[in-house]
Amino acid sequence: MEVRLVPLEIVVPVIMSCALLWWVSRGMTWSTRLIVAAITLVVVICIVLFERAGYWPDQFRR
Repeated sequence: MEVRLVPLEIVVPVIMSCALLWWVSRGMTWSTRLIVAAITLVVVICIVLFERAGYWPDQFRR
């Protein structure tokens, strides 16, 4: 069984996003926090899908 490590270019933005969501949501209720987290997750998934499908602009790629 092969163990695959998650690259840091995925882990670091996820941790930074979680910290930013926590910082921004300090004055929000739990339901509002869940809605913000869900919307953020949907946006991230859409960006990843666009990038993987080849629709992402070449200027944003390395």
